[in-house]
Amino acid sequence: MTTPEAYDMSCVVVCGTDAAALRATVRSVLDQTLAGTEAVLVAAGAHDTAASLAAADPQRIRLVHAGAESTACVLRDLGLAAARGRYVMVAAPGERLERHACRNLFEAGRRTDADLVAGRRDKAPAWHKELHARSRVVENLADAPELVTRDSLSAGFCLRRGALGALSGAGRALFGVRAALAARRIALVPNLITTGCAPADPVRDLPRAADAQRDTLELLDGDDTLRAARESAFLTDHVVPCVRAFLPLGPDDRGEVADTLARSLDGLVTPEALGALPPVERIGVRLLTDGDADGVQAAAYALARPGTVVSPLVRTGDGRIRWSAEHAGDDTFDVTELGYQYRQFTDLRLLNRVTHCLRQGAVLTVGGRLVVPLGLLDDRPALAARLDLSVRGGRAHTLSVPVRDVRQEDGGVVWRAELPLTGALRPRGIGDRVWDPRLVLTVDGVPVTTDLLADKAAVPTRATALPARPLLTRLTADTWQPYVTAKHHLAVCLLPRRRAARTAQALVHYVTHFRPARKLKPVLRTLRKKREALHSQRVKLRVYRRILSRLPVSKGLVVFESHMGKCYGDSPRAVHEELLARGAGVRCVWSYAASPAGFPDGARLVRRWSWPYLWALARAEWWVDNQGFPHALDKPRHTTYLQTWHGSAYKRMGFDEARHRTRNAPEREKLRHAVGRFDHFMVRSEHDVRTLAHAYRIPEERLLRAGYPRNDRLVEARGRDEREGRFPRPPLATELGIPDHRTVVLYAPTFRGVPKKGQVVQLPLDVREFAERFGDTHVLLVRAHYMEAASLPVTPPGTVIDVSGHHDVSELLVLADVLITDYSSIMFDYALLDRPLVHFAPDLDAYAVDRGTYFDLRKRAGGPVIETQEELLRTLGGIKKADGEWQAARRAFAAEFGSYDDGGAARAAADLILGKKARA
Repeated sequence: MTTPEAYDMSCVVVCGTDAAALRATVRSVLDQTLAGTEAVLVAAGAHDTAASLAAADPQRIRLVHAGAESTACVLRDLGLAAARGRYVMVAAPGERLERHACRNLFEAGRRTDADLVAGRRDKAPAWHKELHARSRVVENLADAPELVTRDSLSAGFCLRRGALGALSGAGRALFGVRAALAARRIALVPNLITTGCAPADPVRDLPRAADAQRDTLELLDGDDTLRAARESAFLTDHVVPCVRAFLPLGPDDRGEVADTLARSLDGLVTPEALGALPPVERIGVRLLTDGDADGVQAAAYALARPGTVVSPLVRTGDGRIRWSAEHAGDDTFDVTELGYQYRQFTDLRLLNRVTHCLRQGAVLTVGGRLVVPLGLLDDRPALAARLDLSVRGGRAHTLSVPVRDVRQEDGGVVWRAELPLTGALRPRGIGDRVWDPRLVLTVDGVPVTTDLLADKAAVPTRATALPARPLLTRLTADTWQPYVTAKHHLAVCLLPRRRAARTAQALVHYVTHFRPARKLKPVLRTLRKKREALHSQRVKLRVYRRILSRLPVSKGLVVFESHMGKCYGDSPRAVHEELLARGAGVRCVWSYAASPAGFPDGARLVRRWSWPYLWALARAEWWVDNQGFPHALDKPRHTTYLQTWHGSAYKRMGFDEARHRTRNAPEREKLRHAVGRFDHFMVRSEHDVRTLAHAYRIPEERLLRAGYPRNDRLVEARGRDEREGRFPRPPLATELGIPDHRTVVLYAPTFRGVPKKGQVVQLPLDVREFAERFGDTHVLLVRAHYMEAASLPVTPPGTVIDVSGHHDVSELLVLADVLITDYSSIMFDYALLDRPLVHFAPDLDAYAVDRGTYFDLRKRAGGPVIETQEELLRTLGGIKKADGEWQAARRAFAAEFGSYDDGGAARAAADLILGKKARA
C-alpha cells in the first residue's frame, strides 16, 4: 500500500550525532518557499534533538525510528518509504537547501514530467558546473554521461516518489547512479540546490568510493562507453586526489595509508584509464596501486610544483625517458612528453629532500639529497654549494652559509651544512620573523637554486631550537625554531619562548588591543576605506563626467590605445608611427593596462583608468584605438574619435549577435552609446560595410574607406617579396633565433566561448606532435588570443616559440611563411601577403551554430579548411606542392576582404588627424 501524496516535496534526513548540523538542515527545509515541503527525520534508536524538532512542528516534521544497529542505507530507505511528497530528496545533516531549491526542483519536474530532477551544489568541480550550465531534459544518458560516470548525484537532486522502484540498499553515490539509470527522463537545472556539503577527504573516502565503483561497474556492464568513462573519472576524481594528499603525510603514516589504499584499488585501475592520465598523475596512481609510499609522495610533490624533477630519470635505448631505472621497461613510467631531456641542468627544478635537521651545539646541522636526472653529472663537474637564508616578505636581507660537504653519491648530490643561526644571523626582531633557506648548487660555475622539501618527522621541534639575538633585544624574540611550512618546505621562525619575551609580547598585544586601541582601529579602517574610495572607478567616473570632461581641449593631444591597453601594436601603432615620421608636432599619449614594457619611450604613458589617463582622455583633441575606450567614459565635445577597429568579421558582431538580441534594453543602450562615440570608422572592404558598419549601426558618413593602417606593413612586404624575394628575413627572426633554412609557421587561433583575462587554454593543435614531425625543418610560432594565454608543452629548443607576448602581430605575419589559424580575423590580413594559409578548425560547425557567421568559410576560404590533426600535418608536409591550387582562391579572398588595403591607410588616418588640427 503506497503512502498518499500529501506534500509536494519530502526531504529525508538521516540523523547523526551533530545536533547543530541537524537543526541547520531541518531549518533550511522549513524555510523553503515551496509551502508543501516536509522533513522526514530518521533516527537509529532514541534521538533527543530529532524528537524535539518533530514535536515543535508535527505538521511538517515527522520522526521515523529504526533499530539502533541500522545502517545509513537502511535508515534512508525507511525515510523514503515514509515520505508523503510527490517528489522526494535526501539530505545529510549539515547540508542546507537553498531557499528556493524545492520550488525550482518541483517546478522543473512538473514542467518536464521528469522522474529525476537535479541542480547544482556548492563547491562543486568544474565538470559539475558545466553539466548544469543550462536547463535541459535528458532522455539518453549519452547526452549527459556525467550523471553515471561521476558522482554528480551525491546531493542536490530529487526523485518522483512513484519512480523510486528498487533503489533500496545502495550507498549514497550508488543510489544516485541507480536512480539515473532507472529514470525515463531527467531534468537538469542551473539553480543552486544544496550548500554545506561535507568537504571531501580523499584518503578517508577512497575505500568507500572503491566499493561504490565496483557496484557501479556491474550496473554499467554491457555499455562499454559509459563503463570506460566511469573508470577514467574514478581515477581523476578519487585516486589522483589521494596521490596529492600524500604530500603532508609522515613516513609511518604514508606507508600504512599506501598499503590500505592499494588493497582498496585492487582490480579497479585499468590500463586504458591509466594511460589516459597525464604522465605524473599516471605514475602517481600506478605507484599507489603498487603500495610505494615514498614514490607516491614524490609524485605528489611533482603535482604540487609542476615541472619539478623528483626522480632520477633515465634514458632508454630507444631514446625514451623513464621515471627511474627500476621502471625503465614499463611504458606507464614514460615521461618523454614532459621534455626534461631538452633542458639544461641549470634550467631544471630539482627535488631537494631534507634528510636530517638537528641542533649540534650552537649550530643547526641540515643535510639533504638532491635528485639528479638523466646522469647529467656523470662527467663529474666541479661542484660547490651554499645555503641562502632570506627573510620572507620581500626585504633584501640574506645570510649565505657555505656548504662544506657536497658530493655525488648514487646518482644524486648529497650535502650537509652547518647554520650558525645564533652567532651569524642578527634579525631586527620585528618584521623579519620567518626565514626561508634554499640550497644554491654551483655546477662548473653556474648556479642552480632549489627549495628544501622536508617531512615533519625530519625536523623535530625540541631538537632543533636555537637561541636568537635580535637587534631589538631579546624582548622581541629569543628562539630560532625550524619548522615545516604548509607547502612542506623547511623554514626558520623567530619566536618568543622565554618568560621575558613572552611577557613583552603580551604587553604589546595588550597595548594594541585594549579599549582605546580597539576604538582607534575602526577610525583608521574608515579613513583607509575613504582613501581607497577616492581611487575607485566609481569616484573617478563621477569626477570625469562632472569636472574633467568640461575642461578645455589641449590642441595637438592624441591618445592612443590598442586592445584595451594590452599592447603597443595594431593600427594605432601604425598611425602613431606615421605621425612621428612626418614630424607633425602632435603630442602622443599611450595607455597601458598592466605593464609599460614594450611601449615607445618617446610617448607619454598612462595606466588605464588612472587619474592621468582620465585627464588625457578628457583634454585630448583625438582618440585613436582599435577596440573601444571604456564604455562608461563619454567623449568630450571637443574630441574626435578615430576607430581603426581590429579585424574584419567572420562571426556575427554587435547587434547581429544572438546574445545581444536577448539582452535587456539598458544593456543594448550601453553598446549603442559606446559605438555612438565613433566619429570615423575605418573599413578595409565593402564586406566591412555590410557587416561591421551594419552590426554597430554606424552611418555612412562616418566610414573611412582606407583600409587598416596595420596592413600597410603587409602590403609593403608583399611588394618587397615580388621585387627582392623573401631573404634576408626581418630582424625579428634574429631576435627569436630562427635560422634562414627553417620554414616559419605561425599558429594564431582565436578564442572559444567567452574569453577570460589571462585564462590559460589548451590549444586545438598538438604542438608536441608538430615538433616531433617537423622540428628539423620548421619553427612553430604560437600566438594565443590577446585575452588568453597558451599552455605549451616542453619541446626541443628552437622548434616551438611562444610569441603571444609580442606587441605587434603584423611583424609576426611578415615573418611567417605559413599561417595556421581557424576562423580568426587574422586570416583576412595574412591573405594580403599571398602566402600559404591553412584553416585548422575542428569545431567549425559547432562554432558557426553557436556564434553565427556572415558567410560559409569552406566555400570562400583562401586555403584548405581542415578538421583533424593528422590531415593538418599531412597538408603542412606538402604545402609547397599543394599551394598552387589555392593561389587563385587566396588572391580572390584578399581582393574581396581587403579591397581598400593599398598601403596608404596610415597616411589617410594621419591626414585626417592633421587636417583636423590645421582647420582648428
